[in-house]
Amino acid sequence: MIQSMLRSRLSAAFYLALVFASGVLVGGFAIRLYLTSRPVAAAARTSPEEWRKRYVDDVKTRVKLDDAQVQRLQQILDGTRQRYHDLREQEKSQAQTIQAQQTDQIRAMLRDDQRPLYEQLRAERERRRQEYDRRKGPPHR
Repeated sequence: MIQSMLRSRLSAAFYLALVFASGVLVGGFAIRLYLTSRPVAAAARTSPEEWRKRYVDDVKTRVKLDDAQVQRLQQILDGTRQRYHDLREQEKSQAQTIQAQQTDQIRAMLRDDQRPLYEQLRAERERRRQEYDRRKGPPHR
C-alpha cells in the first residue's frame, strides 16, 4: 500500500515536471519566434533616406568603393529615383484618363433622371477618397 502511494506520488511529480518542462520549451520557441520576426517589421518602417544611407554604406564597405565611386553610386541612385518618379507620374496620368473614360461611358448610358444621382454618388466617393488621403499622409519619397 505504501509502495503504491509512493509510486503514485512519484508518477504525479514526474508528470508535473514533464508539463512544466514542456511549457518552458514552448515558451522558449515562442520568444525566439517573436524576436526573429521583429526586425522584419522594423525594416518595413525604414524611411527611404535611412534605407539609402544603409545601402550606400553597405556597398561602400563590402565592395570597397573609393570616394569617386561613392559619388557615382549616389548619381545612379538619384537617376533611378527620378526614373521611378517619372514612371509613377506617367501611370497616374494614364489611370486618370482611363477613369475619365469610364465615367463618360457611365454618364452616357444613364437616363436624365439618373445623372444627378450618379453625380451625387461620385461627389460622395471623392470626399471619402480625399478624407482617406488626408489621414494617410504624404507618400514617402
